[in-house]
Amino acid sequence: MNKFLGFCAVIAISVCSGLTTASAADEFKLSNNQRISCGRGLNAGKLQNINCKSYAYIFNTRTSEFYRCQVSVGVTRDNKEVLKVDTDGNCLLKARVFPGDSSYSFDATETEPPNTNSFFGSGGTALWVSDSTALKAKGCILLNVGVGPDVLRCVDMTFGK
Repeated sequence: MNKFLGFCAVIAISVCSGLTTASAADEFKLSNNQRISCGRGLNAGKLQNINCKSYAYIFNTRTSEFYRCQVSVGVTRDNKEVLKVDTDGNCLLKARVFPGDSSYSFDATETEPPNTNSFFGSGGTALWVSDSTALKAKGCILLNVGVGPDVLRCVDMTFGK
């Protein structure tokens, strides 16, 4: 009987630790709106440069903090071979959308790269966050204004009938 109770205790601990690991694994989610932009250029001596950048957002579903991640790859080549490859990337913590912990879902997207219609330089980010346990959501805009820190403003959504 003691061996049976010991076996049950081991199974219970395994199940509980598995649930903790599973819930911890679900705490960070990658956004569904990754984007990539690439450009090409020619240098003196017939060298060609190819540069690509991509970004994504990683969201903490418990705290509502989010990170902006960016990766870039640059290639310099001539007519025969690749001469140099440069890579860079990092994730930066941006903000917390809701003040308290809960279970949140989210999505994010950015404006396209700068163009002649871009008033705020590189534009902004639209971020939508909702509480998975209650009818609660926020729509947020993050603007890189070029002077000082980025500006993040969120609006609590109201639900009408």
